[in-house]
Amino acid sequence: MDSIYPAIRNKQQGVSLSGLLIWSVIIVLVAILGMRLVPSFIEYAAIKHALIATASDPGLQNARASEFRLAFNKRAAIDEIKSVSGRDIVINKQNAQVMLSVSYTVKKPLFANVSLSIDFEAASNQ
Repeated sequence: MDSIYPAIRNKQQGVSLSGLLIWSVIIVLVAILGMRLVPSFIEYAAIKHALIATASDPGLQNARASEFRLAFNKRAAIDEIKSVSGRDIVINKQNAQVMLSVSYTVKKPLFANVSLSIDFEAASNQ
């Protein structure tokens, strides 16, 4: 009977308690990082969508820069965009096409004195 037990011990595999704790900590840290960063990327997508919609608005094709900024501010208010306003938009007119672009930085605190800084660039033609 003693010869059976070593064979059973060699076949047993699994996660130890320390391994389970280490993986749990890693998963929790990734989840916290994701919860902090996902809203910034959602807002970036909303900004990009607002730039594209404003630039392609047929009523604004012959408009002044202030009218583009006002139209963007209205869309930003609806989409609850806080990181960028109409003053931050760079407006370029090439031929008959209008291109709107913006670049901005978001600083997200992670824990204690540690923060993450993310640079975003969005344009209406990308």
